[in-house]
Amino acid sequence: MHSTPLRVLAFDGGFNLPVWVGQELGFFEQQSLDVDLRFTPGSGFLVTSLMEGTADIALAGFDNIVAYQEGQGEAQLSAHPDLFAFMGGDRGFLTLMAAAPISSIDGLRGQTVSVDALTTGFAFALRDMLRLHAMADDDVHYVKAGGTATRFRELMAGKHAATLLRTPYELIAAKAGHQVLGRVSDILGAYMGTVGAARRQWARDNTCTVLRFLRAYAHAMQWLGDPTHRSAAVAMLSRHMDGLDAELAGEAYDTLMDLDNGLIRDLRFDEAGINTVLRLRSRYGQPAQQLSGYLQYIDTTYLKQAFAPMAASG
Repeated sequence: MHSTPLRVLAFDGGFNLPVWVGQELGFFEQQSLDVDLRFTPGSGFLVTSLMEGTADIALAGFDNIVAYQEGQGEAQLSAHPDLFAFMGGDRGFLTLMAAAPISSIDGLRGQTVSVDALTTGFAFALRDMLRLHAMADDDVHYVKAGGTATRFRELMAGKHAATLLRTPYELIAAKAGHQVLGRVSDILGAYMGTVGAARRQWARDNTCTVLRFLRAYAHAMQWLGDPTHRSAAVAMLSRHMDGLDAELAGEAYDTLMDLDNGLIRDLRFDEAGINTVLRLRSRYGQPAQQLSGYLQYIDTTYLKQAFAPMAASG
């Protein structure tokens, strides 16, 4: 069967491990897919790429989908988006890291803190972490710095005092002497991080492609969940992520595969995590509005169809 090209846009980070597994072990090829994984500099570029048709599928924070559907995104779009999430990916892996000698969230007063974008992504999670420590928005100076990889480099270069980092960047920063100030999962509870997303019209026109992507991704997750594959997965992480030695790659793998806070093995949506995202967006999103219910942002029929009996014939 002829392979279908599939352009996947994601943020840089270890949470792309299932895609790398699918590419290197042939799980996408078995589903007649030729997956081209590229990294976005930020959420605005990612959404614009989906809307302009230069990317087919995005692996992005659930909050980004909600933001643009509600008209609260930063990028100016030529048409109202028809974005939705078709699978769950992870629970965020969000850790607040600071340069020494800052050792507590209270120590961020008067400091510069970087975020991906000021109105989307994980900025609201960070703002709420600070709010719970009795800090107002004007107690710190927020700067827009782009995706995790860029924020990590700028934190390491001393341009900012703190930022939220995702695995494995928090591990690399900690080894370099930076301080862990807190984790979103510990402070805010369940959080819906990465989801698989696309335009609704594209997904309707390419249903079989979405189903094949889901099957290959699930196969990769099954492979990763087998403890006998740990050493191979750790080696793969080391190859794809700069700055990861064998020890850090092992720590990253263990974080990624944690049953409670790691990659979502069955690709289902985390309802409690989704509700946290909606609560934060209701609190901080502009124009202000109260968001209730999440079914307008997701569609579970693709997951159900991909793994239903006789799904392989789809």
